[in-house]
Amino acid sequence: MGATVRDVMTTGVITVRGDTPFKELAAVLASSRVSGLPVIDRAGKVIGVVSETDLVIKEADQAGHPGSFAGLRRGRDREKAAGVTAAQLMTSPPVTIGPGEPVQHAAFLMYDRAVSRLPVVDQAGHLVGIISKVDVLRIFSRPDEEIRRDVTGRLIGMGFPADPEHLRVSVHDGIVTLTGRPETGRAGPDIIEAVRHIDGVVAVRDQPGPADDRPHTATSS
Repeated sequence: MGATVRDVMTTGVITVRGDTPFKELAAVLASSRVSGLPVIDRAGKVIGVVSETDLVIKEADQAGHPGSFAGLRRGRDREKAAGVTAAQLMTSPPVTIGPGEPVQHAAFLMYDRAVSRLPVVDQAGHLVGIISKVDVLRIFSRPDEEIRRDVTGRLIGMGFPADPEHLRVSVHDGIVTLTGRPETGRAGPDIIEAVRHIDGVVAVRDQPGPADDRPHTATSS
């Protein structure tokens, strides 16, 4: 099984309420050295996220450039420039994720919605943690040998021979190289795709030829 959000998320999250004033938000962000804060209601449900970018809009508006307020790119940015509380500054509704979701899904949401963090909520919408881009990247810190064992197990599960005489699996810096005998040909697309989705795999290289040959460096497509 791949890593889930629960495996890498941060708990004990610093939160604010909707009525938290601008100056307090700025102070909390600076002192906690985080780039965003979930905004919760009295029941502990996430109602939005306020980030450094949301606060910086006010400073950008006050930069003194001619027409700076009118020149803000989006109407919502103009509203945030005038905001004085978390509720007025936050992005809402928030993009959230459940603790049981795959880390890959969290990465996709961050990319698709252009956010740096996701509040993690239970089925009732209550905050249980937060996952950031840094948390997602922890997946790539897995030891090469641990990745190799997972790759071998995945191949056996797919019915592909894991005997070194038929297929050699090597991993270096997260790059998996599959070297097979001539009669096996190149590894099929399904095998490459399955290995690529194993946690910590940076790339997959398919090297046809005897399993005891030195693998080439060409990457698979």
